[in-house]
Amino acid sequence: MSNRLSKIATRTGDDGTTGLGDGGRVRKDTVRITAMGDVDELNSHIGVLVCETMPDDVRVALMAIQHDLFDLGGELCIPGHTMLGLPHLARIEGWLADYNATLPPLKEFVLPGGSRAAALAHVCRTVCRRAERSIVALGHAETLNATPRQYVNRLSDLLFVLARVLNRASGGSDVLWQHERPAK
Repeated sequence: MSNRLSKIATRTGDDGTTGLGDGGRVRKDTVRITAMGDVDELNSHIGVLVCETMPDDVRVALMAIQHDLFDLGGELCIPGHTMLGLPHLARIEGWLADYNATLPPLKEFVLPGGSRAAALAHVCRTVCRRAERSIVALGHAETLNATPRQYVNRLSDLLFVLARVLNRASGGSDVLWQHERPAK
């Protein structure tokens, strides 16, 4: 690892290409690089979310997800390589079931908002959906394992549930859409 990060400004991307983990070079606007960038952006947004006040178990889960997303970026960076598997999906599904069981059933749509942490979790959810769309597009263009697509699909659901959990942890509740609000 020490040699990998010894030189940050290489200038090799000045021509509009970037290196993949297998040594190949591709244009920076390919679907693979878009997917990698969207996953990286999601990881960064989760990093901002983790800076907020939240229950320790939620923080631990989010930090584990950050490591998974870094692995996912590695998988996307090396065509044909696999880093995420069924245990990663099972862990996300477990968190989803556990946290969802603590919440009241929804009777209306939820708007992004409430506490700052919950609002940031909603931002993470929407960025996750974009990453999912990019991974789906990559899967149409190239051979890709199903796990990355499945992981981000379940993760976006988990981020929605965690937004609800974070609103309750802050003493608030969901911000509900009002379908019969007065017109101005």
